[in-house]
Amino acid sequence: MDMNQSFLKTAEKQFMYYKQLGERAMEQLDTEQLFQTWNEDTNSIAVIVKHLWGNMLSRWTDVLTTDGEKPWRERDAEFVSDFHTREELLAKWEEGWDCLLTALRSLTPDHMSQLIYIRNEGHTVMEAIMRQLAHYPYHVGQIVHTAKMLKEDAWDTLSIPRNGSSGYNEGKFTKPKTRKHFTEDELR
Repeated sequence: MDMNQSFLKTAEKQFMYYKQLGERAMEQLDTEQLFQTWNEDTNSIAVIVKHLWGNMLSRWTDVLTTDGEKPWRERDAEFVSDFHTREELLAKWEEGWDCLLTALRSLTPDHMSQLIYIRNEGHTVMEAIMRQLAHYPYHVGQIVHTAKMLKEDAWDTLSIPRNGSSGYNEGKFTKPKTRKHFTEDELR
């Protein structure tokens, strides 16, 4: 497998991993907790999902042929809480991720050096993917952190449990060395 093909496969696995982390965090919350904020300057999980949805649709719709900041995108409106149900929130979550993953899966290794634009700033396709691999996990981390604070003691950890590193590492080091992406053990 050539390096660009390997990059595309790795990027897809990374995106899927962060999608799953966000879902596993949101699954632990009651519906009203998805809409909770601490003050007017903080975003609820619902608002973060709405922003991710808007960004994903804008960046990944016609990714190779149009600017990633679409004229129809209303970014400021993404930070207004107007989702009302868990189902609506999750439908937007899926729509955004579906747009991203469909576009990503349509790319070929030959596209990696193609120049595309986001707000009139040129990026190679690979650079644009890397940009979003930094942006989306940033917001998923906000979702996870917010969910963990809301759940308090009832949190079901999404990574190695506190004080569980030794046991986790022991399990890893008892297996033979292998070449695989870490998400292969993590994705459901």
